[in-house]
Amino acid sequence: MIISSFPPLRIKGRELLPVVQGGMGVGVSAHRLAGAVAQQGGVGTIASVDLRRLHPDLMARTGRSSTLSGAALKDAVNEANLEALDREVRAAKELSQGRGLVAVNVMRAVSDYVAHVSQACRSGVDAIVMGAGLPLDLPDMAAEHPDVALIPILSDVRGISLLVKKWLRKGRLPDAVVIEHPRYAGGHLGAPRPEDIGDARFDFSTVLPGARAALEDMGVDPVSVPLIPAGGINNFEKVKTLFGLGAAAIQVGTPFAVTAEGDAHPNFKRVLAEARPEDIVTFMSVAGLPARAVRTPWLETYLRRAEKLCAAAVGKARKCTLAWDCLLSCGLRDSLPKAGQFCIDNQLAAALHGDVEKGLFFRGAESLPFGSAIRPVKELIDYLMNGRMPRLA
Repeated sequence: MIISSFPPLRIKGRELLPVVQGGMGVGVSAHRLAGAVAQQGGVGTIASVDLRRLHPDLMARTGRSSTLSGAALKDAVNEANLEALDREVRAAKELSQGRGLVAVNVMRAVSDYVAHVSQACRSGVDAIVMGAGLPLDLPDMAAEHPDVALIPILSDVRGISLLVKKWLRKGRLPDAVVIEHPRYAGGHLGAPRPEDIGDARFDFSTVLPGARAALEDMGVDPVSVPLIPAGGINNFEKVKTLFGLGAAAIQVGTPFAVTAEGDAHPNFKRVLAEARPEDIVTFMSVAGLPARAVRTPWLETYLRRAEKLCAAAVGKARKCTLAWDCLLSCGLRDSLPKAGQFCIDNQLAAALHGDVEKGLFFRGAESLPFGSAIRPVKELIDYLMNGRMPRLA
């Protein structure tokens, strides 16, 4: 296992390598990646959304070739995803060999989020990470599993203060808080509008000391709630700076997605690794949040039509194109003119399987530590924790 230059991350009485691998759906971070990170002593994270895509038998039961329809199909898809989540957690725990932590990331914005939390806990996960919405009810969902760490994802001091106050009334503190910077992160971003992404209130130099002060004002020892910045962390110097600001660990997404152990297709990794700064764009997703992705043929076509599609959406609510209503609120299904007008699950699934023409490839804004090279998880962690750059071809 790697020995870090930085103090350990302490969660639930365990000392961990202070690096968290961000959850990335659909299927981008599953058991192979999460298990590999945990095996090195860090926190490996499975993204819970639509994991059936990684299991051919479950897809045969619920995919386009299925004979089911309507409510029966919706129930079958939800059941298949819970079965896939159980498989992935157990496989990651086996790969981890008892080291590190295996976490499950559950988006608050998905319709079946309560069931995902319950299933992850029953399957033996070590931690639940929740973002894409304010997870005020997470302690209630995990009340029967007190040994499972609860880690919300937030972006500013106000959100952290609100959540901690609400949780304190439930007799619970977060076991850590991930602070995701919307200017740099990939996927769904923690800002209400694209024009808010650059707001200084999200800067780590503001949020880290501000969150510590807010915790103290509430009578909470800041050491008891480790703060974990996320977004744009791509070199050892940034890691040192963040620890100097009071970070207890770092969370990294895109650099882990392109490692050798990443669960997505090699084409997925190539698209992310070879993207230039001008290829990375921010747009409104169907969940009503800004999102960041690589400008691929599908996204280029969509962006040209987005304004017209959104303007025409008013009053045209429709059934879910995949019949299972993956999101609580969907711009396409619910005819929300300020949200995206496409099926996000279809597009993310295409990316998972390496379809460059049709896929939506979420990606962070910053360059990758090893450029376009695909390297093992161990080398990435060693570089981030110790500054040791591997010899690249």
